[in-house]
Amino acid sequence: MNRDGSRQGSRQNAERDSGRGSGRNLRPAAKSLALVLMGAGIATAGGQALNSLGQSTGASAPTATDVFWDNGFWNNSEEQATPEAEAQAPQPSGIQNNLAVAPSVSSPNLIADIVREVEPSVVRIDASRTVQTSLPPIFRQFFGENAPVPQQQQVQRGVGSGFIISADGRIITNAHVVTGADEVQVTLTDGRSFTGEVIGADSVTDVAVIKIDAQNLPAVAISNSDQIQPGEWAIAIGNPLGLDSTVTAGIISATSRSSREVGVPDKRVDFIQTDAAINPGNSGGPLLNLNGEVIGVNTAIIQGAQGLGFAIPINTVQRISSQLIETGRVEHAYLGIQMVNLTPELKQNINSDPNRPFSVEADSGVLIGRVLPNSPAAQGGLREGDVIVAIEGQPVTESAAVQQAVERSRVGQNLSLTLQRDGREQTVTVRPGNVPNQ
Repeated sequence: MNRDGSRQGSRQNAERDSGRGSGRNLRPAAKSLALVLMGAGIATAGGQALNSLGQSTGASAPTATDVFWDNGFWNNSEEQATPEAEAQAPQPSGIQNNLAVAPSVSSPNLIADIVREVEPSVVRIDASRTVQTSLPPIFRQFFGENAPVPQQQQVQRGVGSGFIISADGRIITNAHVVTGADEVQVTLTDGRSFTGEVIGADSVTDVAVIKIDAQNLPAVAISNSDQIQPGEWAIAIGNPLGLDSTVTAGIISATSRSSREVGVPDKRVDFIQTDAAINPGNSGGPLLNLNGEVIGVNTAIIQGAQGLGFAIPINTVQRISSQLIETGRVEHAYLGIQMVNLTPELKQNINSDPNRPFSVEADSGVLIGRVLPNSPAAQGGLREGDVIVAIEGQPVTESAAVQQAVERSRVGQNLSLTLQRDGREQTVTVRPGNVPNQ
């Protein structure tokens, strides 16, 4: 089904222009320019600081419920440069005559080349679900408190993005784009439309996998998100505000933004931050580098901010999606504690408060402020006031390190914690459980 006749013409023009070459076959001088795709969801994913990127349209078009959740050049010459040549050659690290200069790119149309090659792998996702709603309370003023209140059915619609990861029709998107959907429609850039099957969705990382019945589809190339650095370029392609195949560009402005920093503490992701323009309708699309490779999945923006967008690193996405494809679900190890980094100031505040049920003797480590009832931590004997100083024999001083160690562990397997309790050091063994309410 061709949703937009203009797409056919655009694709034909691109094919006629194919002689210009593929962006992926280039070896660009710049290290990376990320391509961002963001989209909109219909389901609440949690958190109060982020816009879930729900995309609303007119009454006759899909509408989404408002939700929160929540360079240098390659030098292949082996000749030895003469002193005169060295004196005339540009200085390394982009510095000439003591002035910083912008890095050059090998082609003025590099972004266009990347877009032309990757765009066929990017899809639009339209998701809908039916919900029951009650009539307003004023209805009871006319029929009394005991009168039955009729229920109404309302169809909620959302628009998002995604990208093809296999020729047989597997697609990555955000969980909040498809969670709770009764119907998922996937539209390719050539206008073809398919009914999508949600193989699995993980709300903890906001990753979902969809399958469509198609073959010989163009799949994206995958990069290593652990290697990206702030300052590298970023490109965004997606369906923001219902405007299909929109391209924007920027840089990677930060890496390893914790879920708590971003404002979604219920998630387990160290986000990539980018200033490439992303808007409602971009969720689930890929973040690319200058080689046209995916380095992340765009997920969220901070409500009210400008130039702050966040993507899930592709290494995390690959780990989660492989489990979803294999089993349809993901297990996340969980202890059930609230913790904070222990500082001299915090120690003094605790020990000077007569109403505190515990005191602290340790000078550093990770303080357990609360143990959730019936949690693996409670069953393993952890207490409020314990200070974690090592996990599996490895010293820890920050709560982020504890979280990472727990995530690397397995549900049901022993995890050894070294604690400072009442001025003495002891070892406690706990068995992480699965994150509840998945």
